[in-house]
Amino acid sequence: MEVFLLSLAITLCLIPQLALAGITRHYHFDIKVQNVMRLCHTKSIVTVNRQFPGPRIVAREGDQLLIKVVNHVQNNMSIHWAIIINCSAKDTFKPKVKPGRTYLVRLINAALEEQLFFSIANHTLTVVEADAVYVKPFETRTILIAPGQTTNVLLKTRSHFPNATFLMTGRPYVTGLGTFDSSTVAGILEYEHPSKNLQSTASIKKLPLFKPVLSALNDTSFATNFANKFRSLARPNGTMFSASVNNISFAMPATALLLSHFSGKPQGIYKSPLSQFNYTGTPPNNIMVSNGTKLMVLPFNTSVELILQDTSIIGAESHPLHPHGFNFFVVGQGSGNFNPNEDPVNFNLVDPVERNTVGVPSGGWVAIRFLADNPGVWFMHCHLEIHTSWGLKMAWVVLDGKLPNQKLLPPPADLPKC
Repeated sequence: MEVFLLSLAITLCLIPQLALAGITRHYHFDIKVQNVMRLCHTKSIVTVNRQFPGPRIVAREGDQLLIKVVNHVQNNMSIHWAIIINCSAKDTFKPKVKPGRTYLVRLINAALEEQLFFSIANHTLTVVEADAVYVKPFETRTILIAPGQTTNVLLKTRSHFPNATFLMTGRPYVTGLGTFDSSTVAGILEYEHPSKNLQSTASIKKLPLFKPVLSALNDTSFATNFANKFRSLARPNGTMFSASVNNISFAMPATALLLSHFSGKPQGIYKSPLSQFNYTGTPPNNIMVSNGTKLMVLPFNTSVELILQDTSIIGAESHPLHPHGFNFFVVGQGSGNFNPNEDPVNFNLVDPVERNTVGVPSGGWVAIRFLADNPGVWFMHCHLEIHTSWGLKMAWVVLDGKLPNQKLLPPPADLPKC
């Protein structure tokens, strides 16, 4: 899967026609004070040609502008244009894709004032995430995204070179009163030509350009229906996804684990998996997962060998596991279930790589070793944030050693109390 990022903003971007000789464009601006009604009160504001905001200036590259400004206000006035828009073809966003691929497209509405419809001509988008949270996937031809929102969609390209290019367009969804920018922002989705030569590059420019059908500016019906399609990953029967280590889905305690350990308050202790099964085969109907705050206790300076085994529950998946407090050595990995009688023979005990995060193979296992020489309570979790939130985490308790420099330091005297 490949990723590209789209940032949507209300910025006028026009696809130019053929280059024309520049012309002279004349504008006349009258600056006047005008009374307007705002929030049930009459206010005086400065207007340009009785408009606020002022009128738009339209020009093409090479044009000459002659603007006559007449100030009818008693005070001196200054006027300037904050944005000059370059409408050359080179500034049009043109991502290139390959046939038969699936792309993750990250959409960000960077506009300040408008919600935006967005669509890619002749392509269906699969929404999979909203504001950094996974959602139940659903397909749509058009999305609606509000200022500050993010949406991840999957774009599946055509299986063969389509002999066409496709407009990606966005425009505002408007429900309020007053003036608004009705501009349509645009980019062009292009497919890589199979031949990849200069002639093919030139021929792409001659291909037909398809345009998407966007919702009407005030299409509240679509907006409502689109919003109602978003669902979390919770199951229909009210259950939710959970993840576990040795059948325990970690529950965060009310009291900090490090303080509990220092004050001698015991926590639950991990044991071997409560329910052992063919981890990478067909899982049982009940894997006996429970919630709890259980820790693995290690005497100081213990040499630890840890086997991290993926399972096929729901589906095999690679998990990047990260323990706090220690680096470790990756001594082995493999597919399927770890075999304690056969696999250790192939461990690399000569030059294993030292790391602090390891990817557990999808449908496989990885073996790591570390020295528990850092007293305290140390978190270990999957580095996929959503999996951590589901409980794919645990903690190690490393007991004090005998020497003064091998003991956990007390909490500072000014530690805030919860």
